[in-house]
Parts: sequence; C-alpha cells; structure tokens
Amino acid sequence: MRNVGIIAVGKLKERWMQQGCAEYSKRLQGWCDCTVTEIDEYRLADNPTPAQIAECLEKEGERILAKIPRGALVIAMCIEGRQLSSEGLAQYIQDTALMGNSSLTFVIGGSYGLSPQVKQRAALRLSISPMTFPHQLARVLLFEQIYRAFSINANAKYHK
Repeated sequence: MRNVGIIAVGKLKERWMQQGCAEYSKRLQGWCDCTVTEIDEYRLADNPTPAQIAECLEKEGERILAKIPRGALVIAMCIEGRQLSSEGLAQYIQDTALMGNSSLTFVIGGSYGLSPQVKQRAALRLSISPMTFPHQLARVLLFEQIYRAFSINANAKYHK
C-alpha cells in the first residue's frame, strides 16, 4: 500500500474545508495510507517587508523539511510548477510506484508559497492552476485530485 502524505502550512479554519478533506481521506483508505501534517504558520506583520517574507519562507521551509519522511518522493505545490491533467497525475503516481517509490509527500506552503530549499528537495513542482487559490483551499483541491488519481488507476467509476 502506498503512503501518501500532505504537509501543509497552517490549519484548516473553515468547517467545510475540514469536512471535504476528511471525506477524501476516508475514500482513499482502500488505496493508500494518507496522512496530513500541519506546520505552524510563521506570523508576520500586516505589511511585511521583502526581508520579513524571506525569513518567513526560510522558517516555514525548515519546519517542512524536518517533517518530510525519509525516502519520500516530494511533490511541491507551487504556482510556477508543472500543470498536469488528472490523468497525467494518475500516470505520475503510477510511474513512481513502478519505480519503487512507496511514499509520496505533497507539500503546500503558506500565503507566500514555499522556500527555495523545499522546491529544490522536490522531485516534481506541481501547479493546480495558473490561478491563485488560498493555500487552505489548495489542500481540498489537492485531496480531490489525489483521490481522482487513485480512482483512475483503479479503473473506478469516479473519474468520467
């Protein structure tokens, strides 16, 4: 069974987002062991300077890197990343399994994204869309796409 982790900066505040993630996590149980690790957000002033933002990214990046499981294949979620169709993500997940990677870790940064160190650690930089989404909503969207990918790979009816 695959191990799929999501490391995310911040906690889900909205109940509907929590429920959505919980639902997809439950659905994934038959195909993988899915865990979520939340990293505390680095607190910034209302109008941070570029130096403060850089410090934020560095500190959050250190926290993220410390939580990545040993041997995990890392997928960094970032707007400048590669865009894949649902079928493309399913194929990527299947290909990595065939190459012997039993553990995938998706990383979602905070409001200012991910540090360069986290992006360097990633085997794939993935973008959900060229549009900008709140990082909390990105978690719900990512969960759905992970579920859809496993569904596609299992030839289940969910993906039409």
